[in-house]
This record gives sequence, C-alpha cells and structure tokens, in this order.
Amino acid sequence: MAKILLVEPAYKNKYPPLALMKISSYHKKLGDDVYFCRGKNAKLRDEKWERIYISTLFTFHWKITLDTIEYYKESVEDISNIFCGGVLATVLSLELKAKYDVTIVSGLIDKSGILGKDEHVIDIMPPDYSIIDTTSNQYLEYEYPIKDSYIAYSTRGCVRNCSFCAVPTIEPCFTHYIDIKQQVNYIRENYGEKKHLLLLDNNVLASKDFDRIIDDIKELGYHKGAVYRTMKNGRTSVSRKYVDFNQGIDARLLTKEKCIKLSEIAIRPLRIAFDSADEKTVAIYKEKTLLAAECGIEHLSNYILFNFDDTPADLYNRLEINVLLNEEFQRKGYKTRIWSFPMKYSPIKGENSLDRKFIGENWNKKYIRAIHCILNATHGVVGPKKEYFHIAFGKNLDEYRKILVMPEKYIINRKHYEEAGLTEKWHSVFKQLPADSQIYNFILNGDIKNITFPIDDLLIHYT
Repeated sequence: MAKILLVEPAYKNKYPPLALMKISSYHKKLGDDVYFCRGKNAKLRDEKWERIYISTLFTFHWKITLDTIEYYKESVEDISNIFCGGVLATVLSLELKAKYDVTIVSGLIDKSGILGKDEHVIDIMPPDYSIIDTTSNQYLEYEYPIKDSYIAYSTRGCVRNCSFCAVPTIEPCFTHYIDIKQQVNYIRENYGEKKHLLLLDNNVLASKDFDRIIDDIKELGYHKGAVYRTMKNGRTSVSRKYVDFNQGIDARLLTKEKCIKLSEIAIRPLRIAFDSADEKTVAIYKEKTLLAAECGIEHLSNYILFNFDDTPADLYNRLEINVLLNEEFQRKGYKTRIWSFPMKYSPIKGENSLDRKFIGENWNKKYIRAIHCILNATHGVVGPKKEYFHIAFGKNLDEYRKILVMPEKYIINRKHYEEAGLTEKWHSVFKQLPADSQIYNFILNGDIKNITFPIDDLLIHYT
C-alpha cells in the first residue's frame, strides 16, 4: 500500500479540485493510503510519500505553485515523484519543468496508463468527496463555498479557438456526450444527496447530443421547479435545486429549440459570455438574452471580459446594454434579470502570464484599479438596477471617465467625498493638468507617490 499526498496550493478557489478528487478515487481503488490538504502543512511535509500530486490552476498562480513544490520537494525520494497537472502545468509545462524536474501531467487524464500501468481511466472515475469534508479530513480547514453540489462534465472541450482561452490546449478534442447519471448516482450512494448540479462544460450547446444531456439532467431530478428537502429538528425544510453550466454557454449556438430545452431544467443562472463590444457580437447577445427571457429563463448572468482588446468605454457600453435589457424585460412583463461579472483578462502564455499585472493596450493601471474599486462594494457583481449602475459607473461615458481618474478612496467612499465638495475640487484640479505632463502620466500609470507635486491639492487629496 502506497502513501499518497494530494495538495492544492492555497490560492482562492471556491470550487473543489475535481481532478485531485478523481485521483483520490483512483489510488483508493488500488488500495493506497490517500491524504489531502491545501497549501503548506508541516506535519504532512515531515512524512515521506511515494507520490505527491500538486494541482495547478491559472497561470498567474505561478509563484504560489512554485512555492508549494519547493515546500514539499524533500517529502519524496525523488522530485520526479511529484506530479503536477492542471491548467498551469499544461500551458506552461516547459517553464515549470525548467524550474523543477517534476512529472508533468498535461491535459486530461483520459486514457489508461497515464498515472500507472493499469487499465483505469481516471477522468471518468467518480470524485472522492470525502477528501473535501472537513469533518472527516483532519488536515483540511478550508470550507469550499461550492461543496453541496454534484460536480461533473456532460461534454469535454470546445469547438471554438479563442485566443484568450486555455481550453483548446487542455481539452483539444470535443467529446459530445458523457453520461452524468452514472456519476451523480454513485456520489449519491457513497457521499449522500447533494443540493445542486454544477456542470463544468466549456461549450455544451456544441454537442450533437444536447437534447440527451438535458433529458439526463431532468431524469436526475433537476427539472424546472425541482426542490431539495432536508430534515432539521423534526421539521422538513424545502428549497430550490439549481443547475449551473458554470463556464457559460455560446450565444452563437443558442437556437429557440435549445433555449426551450434549457428552460425545462432548473437552470440558475444561465450564463452567457459577452466578451466583445463589436456590433455583431452585441446584436447576437441582445437577441439571445431576449430569447432566454421569452422562454421563461429568469436568472441570467454573464462574464464580461475586459483589458483584452477592448477599451474602457467598451466595458461601460456592455454593462449599460445589460441595464437597458433589464428595463426591456420589465416593459415586456418578463421576470428575467441579468447580473454581470466583469473579468480582467490575463494572458495564459508568456512572461505576462505569470502574475496579474498585465495591462491591455487600451488600458492603464489607474483605469484597472478604478474598476476594481467600483466593484469592491458588490464583490465583483453589477446588478440589474439602473440607479445603482449610474451611481457606480456614471450616467454616461463622460461621468464614467471622470470616475476612472478619481483617487481610489474617492471612488470607494463616493458619497462622503462628494458631500464634502472634494470630488468636484479634484476634477477641477485634474482638468488643469496637460495630457503630456509628468503628473498626468504618473497618475494614469498608477505610480503617483514617488514624486513631489507642484499642485498642493493633488498631493493632499490623491495620496
């Protein structure tokens, strides 16, 4: 019996490490002794392990990933007994290998023999939920926000090849159908009933078996209006069950027939990407969100990519489109609402991919920081109400541009500084700065504390 350690670096992650959960099932099937922890654990490091598996996520987690490998490298007989897989390990395999001579597991573990000389295909194995249970795992103190869900894939890969996405590298072949019924039923029998169904498909609408997938979801008890019952203190509590295709759907592939099928399940929210502000994308996006509302899907959410090839104005315009769509839904009597999640783009390859400092061609540090400050109050969410949008982002592009150059504390504590008359004073001072001046450029580059300013007001109120 081998001793196996599974480690997820201690970056923020609300989703449990599905690959490690499946690797746990694999090694337990072989009769091995398996342990799981997040980050650095001194007691586990002092043990000797036949193998250590370290998962990786985004490439900008480069430093914390290297730190984790460094921490555990003496816990194995040879560093090649540390196995690294996941997004970073796949996309930056050469760079990682140059730092540490670990064993790289690129892409999916979807063939037998990848981790051992046996017939098991790990990617189709059921996940081991016991390793993320803090009541049974003494080495885990972290509660995953998404833990009361069946986590699965009903397809693999994507038919698109977007330059900002790692999926074509990690999952290069599109798999049209994976039977989720078998996975969910196994989890139910071995780890108990879960409330929600989380599907990590990258482009489920591209599947030729889409209708079959929806029928599977309904068969598993996630039809529209499905409820979850629990007993507490002798009383039955009833709440809604939800299905979440968390990676979003491709609006270009959403037909009326497919939308009707989606409306048959307990989907909440329906996530639709809104990555570009070009005229064609906007037209498709508006058409498909209205189609979803017509089909009775009430909760919509979208990822709005910024800092890529867009401009700050493009971000404002896309957010405003959602606000206006919410108003149109109300006028037409639909219950549908849209919540937006702006997401800052970070490259997935090259030197700029190793942290989150990348600034797009049309952006600068000040604008990026300003957007983060605006979103700070709502934890990254832009709601459906126009009143809030106008307060947070401005009533028009001119107001929005003024907000972007304001001091961070002015943005976060907007009402206080406006009532004190300091916001107006700031704009008056900033307006006097020549666009080619050193101070102006230092402000936009986010480096304004290392020089002496000739304008006292600017120094006092900005720093």
